[in-house]
Amino acid sequence: METIHNISHFKDLPFQTVITIGTFDGVHIGHRKILERLINNAKNTNLKSTVLTFFPHPRMVLQKDVDIKLLNTLEEKKQILETLGLDYLIVHPFTKEFSRLSATEFVRDILVNSLKVKKVIIGYDHRFGRNRNANIQDLITFGNALDFEVEEISAQEIDDVSVSSTKIRSALKEGDIETANSYLGYNYMLTGTIKKGKGLGKKFGFPTANLHIEEAYKLIPKTGAYVVKSEIDGKEYFGMMNIGYNPTVDGTDKSIEINFFDFDGNLYGKKIQVQLLHRIRDEYKFDSVQELKEQLKKDKSHSLGLISK
Repeated sequence: METIHNISHFKDLPFQTVITIGTFDGVHIGHRKILERLINNAKNTNLKSTVLTFFPHPRMVLQKDVDIKLLNTLEEKKQILETLGLDYLIVHPFTKEFSRLSATEFVRDILVNSLKVKKVIIGYDHRFGRNRNANIQDLITFGNALDFEVEEISAQEIDDVSVSSTKIRSALKEGDIETANSYLGYNYMLTGTIKKGKGLGKKFGFPTANLHIEEAYKLIPKTGAYVVKSEIDGKEYFGMMNIGYNPTVDGTDKSIEINFFDFDGNLYGKKIQVQLLHRIRDEYKFDSVQELKEQLKKDKSHSLGLISK
């Protein structure tokens, strides 16, 4: 898969495309039905399978929605799409100027002249152009005039997509990681850099790596303790992770801390990705540090039991 970060960089490529358009946040099992259809169609018609997506998310630009939480960072989305066999991912910068393109300008200048579209596979409720005032019937009319085909994704399939997206978000907010993972079709991931913490975990006999996630828009699941796994220097490690405020030691800032089992090394400054497998408990304020240490021992035993299954 080749990633192109501006539509203008695609212009001179000597082939035609079959395209779908959307944010595809989560690239979950509902999205995959659409993407598999796109990829198979491209193979059968000798076209290049192409996803057109936008960054930042349109709501961040048009509604200044700073509270919007996404299932994937842009890098995570690329990583997942890469595994599907897509030819091209176009990540176009979404700006107010771009949002003001008329439907005619979007179809003629973007889809036809820049992306050389031969077929668009899109949802029945897709809207585009300035103020989103054009619909799929308009797209079909443009296609007839400009020589490209439009394949409509049915209401039922679209409902499948939106339902699972909504369920993933609410499941993560409730800490139901198993349900979220089943709808995603992969383990929910957090990607960040290991920063130096207060070193309290080491004093308790449970040294932790503090994960700092730069992207404020990334959805962080409910506070609590989780079983996780990660690949570090080509080797898989399991561990337990706490998302929360460390109330037992009067913590005030939210942190993400991971205790990797059987790992002995320095992670400071490393970028790592952590997959969430199970949630084992809520975060509590214990009456003493000793009580917290005893609970951590129980958590480790519980985690190892879940991993062995």
